[in-house]
Amino acid sequence: MKKFRKVLDGLTTSSPGGTMGSPSCGSAAGTPTAAPTPKEIDVQETLVSENFQLCKTVRHGFPYQPTSLAFDPVQKILAIGSRSGGVRILGRPGVDCYCQHESGAAVLQLQFLINEGALVTACADDTLHLWNLRQRRPAVLHSLKFNRERITFCHLPFQSKWLYVGTERGNTHIVNIESFILSGYVIMWNKAIELSTKTHPGPVVHLSDSPKDEGKLLIGFEGGTIVQWDLRAKKADFRIYYDEAIHSVSWHHEGKQFMCSHSDGSLTLWTLRNTTKPFQVTFPHGKIQKDGRKESCKPILKVEYKTSRSSEPFVIFSGGLSYDKAGRRPALTIMHGKAITVLEMDYPIVEFMVLCETPYNNEVQDPYAVVVLLEKDLIVVDLTQSNFPVFENPYPMDIHESPVTCTAYFADCPPDIIPILYSIGAKNKKTGYSHKEWPIGGGTWTLGSHTYPEIIITGHADGSIKFWDASAFTLQMLYKLKTSKVFEKPKPGEGRAAELGEEDPFAVQMVSWCPHSRIFCVVGISAHIILYRFSKYDANTQIVSLEVRLQCEPEDIITPSENENNPCFSEPGSHSPQPHHQHPLSPGSRTPDGAKDSIPCLKVKDKMVRVPPGYQSDLVIQLLWVDGEPPQQITSLDLNSAYGLLAFGNCNGLAVVDYLQKTVILCISTLDLYGATDPYQRLTRSPRRNRQSTSEHCMRGLSNFYSDSKKRIRTSYQSLTELTDNQQSIDMERSKSPTSVHYPTSLHNDPRILPEPVASLRASHCSPVFYLLDNVKGPGRKLSLPTDLKTDLESRENSFSRSRSSSVSSIDRDTKEAITTLQFGESYGRKSDALPTPCLWVGTSLGVGILIPLSIPTDHEERMEDPVTVGPSGAVQMLKGSVLRFGFLDCNGALIQSPYEVWRDLNAPEDPDRTRRRKLVHFSPSSSQDAFGEGHLAVVCSERQAKVFLMPSQSCLFVHNITESSFVLRADVVSLCNSVCLACFCANGHVMTLSLPSLRPLMDVNYLPLTDMRIARTFCFTNEGQALYLSSPTEIQRITYSQEMCDNLQEMLGELFTPIETPEAQNRGFLKGFFGGNAHTFDREELFGEAAAGKASRSLAQHIPGQGGVEGMKVAASGAVGELARARIALDERGQRLGELEERTALMMTSAETFSKHAHELMLKCKDKKWYQF
Repeated sequence: MKKFRKVLDGLTTSSPGGTMGSPSCGSAAGTPTAAPTPKEIDVQETLVSENFQLCKTVRHGFPYQPTSLAFDPVQKILAIGSRSGGVRILGRPGVDCYCQHESGAAVLQLQFLINEGALVTACADDTLHLWNLRQRRPAVLHSLKFNRERITFCHLPFQSKWLYVGTERGNTHIVNIESFILSGYVIMWNKAIELSTKTHPGPVVHLSDSPKDEGKLLIGFEGGTIVQWDLRAKKADFRIYYDEAIHSVSWHHEGKQFMCSHSDGSLTLWTLRNTTKPFQVTFPHGKIQKDGRKESCKPILKVEYKTSRSSEPFVIFSGGLSYDKAGRRPALTIMHGKAITVLEMDYPIVEFMVLCETPYNNEVQDPYAVVVLLEKDLIVVDLTQSNFPVFENPYPMDIHESPVTCTAYFADCPPDIIPILYSIGAKNKKTGYSHKEWPIGGGTWTLGSHTYPEIIITGHADGSIKFWDASAFTLQMLYKLKTSKVFEKPKPGEGRAAELGEEDPFAVQMVSWCPHSRIFCVVGISAHIILYRFSKYDANTQIVSLEVRLQCEPEDIITPSENENNPCFSEPGSHSPQPHHQHPLSPGSRTPDGAKDSIPCLKVKDKMVRVPPGYQSDLVIQLLWVDGEPPQQITSLDLNSAYGLLAFGNCNGLAVVDYLQKTVILCISTLDLYGATDPYQRLTRSPRRNRQSTSEHCMRGLSNFYSDSKKRIRTSYQSLTELTDNQQSIDMERSKSPTSVHYPTSLHNDPRILPEPVASLRASHCSPVFYLLDNVKGPGRKLSLPTDLKTDLESRENSFSRSRSSSVSSIDRDTKEAITTLQFGESYGRKSDALPTPCLWVGTSLGVGILIPLSIPTDHEERMEDPVTVGPSGAVQMLKGSVLRFGFLDCNGALIQSPYEVWRDLNAPEDPDRTRRRKLVHFSPSSSQDAFGEGHLAVVCSERQAKVFLMPSQSCLFVHNITESSFVLRADVVSLCNSVCLACFCANGHVMTLSLPSLRPLMDVNYLPLTDMRIARTFCFTNEGQALYLSSPTEIQRITYSQEMCDNLQEMLGELFTPIETPEAQNRGFLKGFFGGNAHTFDREELFGEAAAGKASRSLAQHIPGQGGVEGMKVAASGAVGELARARIALDERGQRLGELEERTALMMTSAETFSKHAHELMLKCKDKKWYQF
């Protein structure tokens, strides 16, 4: 622990960053003030660098761009490979592991070593990897890189250590799984086919051993050739040549027949007795047309032929539908006897796999389920019931049901909030699922000791909100809220939605939630805000709507002479709209020249509506069109349940709403917030041209604006959702609206160039909020996702860096200063204040922090009747870059929580014994101080800088320049280890933590290169050292920066491998064993070993030792599996040492033999010599 003592006199002038093109830190009015009385601040800081370590914890959601599927029928775990090289391994709920290939190559195929705790992956870079699953974090043990051939198919027989690998050239190689070395045994394509064949058979698309005889390998070539290869005799038993291309092959369990799927939508059944022609050819979905011909069908990509003891065999395949119907949904077909069931899917089928009771391919399979991997979903169908219901998926695979547009993360929530949300959400769950238990139930997972309530909130493009229980590294849906139900549904081709060209008018930009009062606030893309209250009872309600005209122009602002009593603020009635219920707007709500004016983007329902239990809308706030100009997007939001106030802002100004009285108490432009304390010199604005030309200009760019908004949100969604997630940029022309933002020109030329991957972030006007849209910029501005915006980056970077560092900050006449962050709290509005009062802290895009005092009636009755008054702006603080976050500490360094109202159900039945009065919980800055009114510390963080101020003296205690070459995207004051720190995420991928209040760097890790807008706009910190971001359009990645959590991570993760006895094979009986061939006497080692087959060519493949050998196994969890793993490691190490000892012994023996030989030669040479001859 370190004790900091700072004397306030002259501190601001000596600290770095204190000399800026702005007033000193202690100045509120833009001129130097007298230094405050010297005082010492004693803070015992407990956090040190050893408390921090950054690591990934768990990944939730559906694997993005899946490519392959595998299942271990004994361990009952499922593996899914993806195009980006990721592998997700799933077991019972809680067992969810993510692995990533370092190369990032797509995973073509997966093969479990059944009941061995290992997995083989074949990647698009022609490399095989062996993963060890006997540890909580799987690691690669071996890799084998093919140099001259491309891998197309792999097959690993059950209980075999020899992996068959088919290649694009048509050859089949064999790999020893234990050593991961190629065998010298190779089946060349020209030996597999007849010599008279003139064409190449094509790549290998299928490999499987015969259920009847393991010494026979069935090889399927894409061109239509099928060969059964006798591994012992090294020759072909039979060859089949078919006209149609082959996609897959599946054996009958007796090994006497097999089925093939073809590119013409047909299935062929072949028997080993007669391989000259197929025993049966069927077109399951091919109807006979009037002219007698079969209609053309799509290819059947995969077929599985499974037998059952109690019923007819199952034939399950994907594809094969006819081409006659355009836009038909992908389907999985189940043929059971004479019944054909077609299961239509919402997304294309990537892969499917039938789950069977036995791992042996020569036994009756008895299928019980089929796993279907879709492009954006995973479903499991119950085959034991005639209607084939699906199982209820316990994994959170529907995060992307509608594209995620914002995220919020809350750790250490009130313990009662999760059960109540779950109970409400459970009433709306879908029904019709299979009643059987989820079949993928492998692995073990226990609730760790370091758990606490956690909730993740996701906002979506369709206006829906999802609450997730994220406790103990799991994710379970609690409750879903649809914000679109508040508004009238626009008719297709009519209404405002059609005029605006907006596809997702209800898309969520940001959310604000108070878990204690259960008040929830949503900001939407159509410049609307919805405030919700939670109730356990349904109710009939009339939705109250407020309309705010937040489109201020300098020439429209009331001058101080017109409002002498309050020079900083106008009268509430002059600019603030009066509250009223939303009514249908007539077409006459336009200006005489035809431009829209004073109408919102959406229409609120004006009838009484019945709302179910849960979150119920209490107030809707909408920004209005002004003179044909659409409302600007809302960039910041904060609410406080104790005050009953809600504040929001955009690039035009700030508004404060009293949601208890349903009134607007403040609506003001950003420029008017300063009054006489404006730190910038603003140039005089030239007179505006006539309204007609402006309106025409607006209307001309109107469709462009909203189509641009649509493009921006859709482009952001594409970067979140589209499968073609390549890195090609999508350029979009900015609209030329008169409300476009122009950043100030600089006075000095000192460009600072950032890496190109972060260039697209600089097109974002405001960085601290969780939303996926940009404000409208100047004419001709382009947005490129995610790169290729160097010139745009330079312009914004230079304008910000130069304007804020120049000695005289001059602002262009078209500048719009956006409100970037808001925070309610108890503070001191003036230096002379003796007691803290309710205040609103306002941060702007020009690095200015403004403190606005509020006067709120304390009595319950007075609060509901008397107006809340807003005082003139108090302190004005200056920082470099846009202000991102405010935080408050007491003078002992403890975090001051915002006051809140204890939740009460307004719809609960009247109880005479229970009061209906509001119950407030306050955390006054002076409550923990020995001396009343000692003050508190205010932490202000911007894109470049962090400062700590002492209130009420407004003196700057500490300054830290966070970054010079980049900029901060997210910052938050978080609690960790019973202390507090400032956590920052920079555009260059660095995650940093700073101590509070001294702002000492505690951690700086280059976590990830920022190559995607999605990461930047969904990254958020929370308490207890956790954070998350959207790693792909469908997945949430959680990380921790706490050393304690990293140490306990192994305990909290699930165990993939559990020791299970391999089921015994069925007794085949005397006759079956006598006539069924000698499958059980087949010795692969004798055929494929080095002694018999020799060594493979070194240039064919290269063996690469993995990083997850002994070191990876050392982190295996304690318990039986951990002990077994450690025992295996010890045996391996012992064997290695014994091998080295044997080598040394052999060298010694060779040396001894050489010495003996030389001694014998010397003896013979000297044998007949006399003594005097020596």
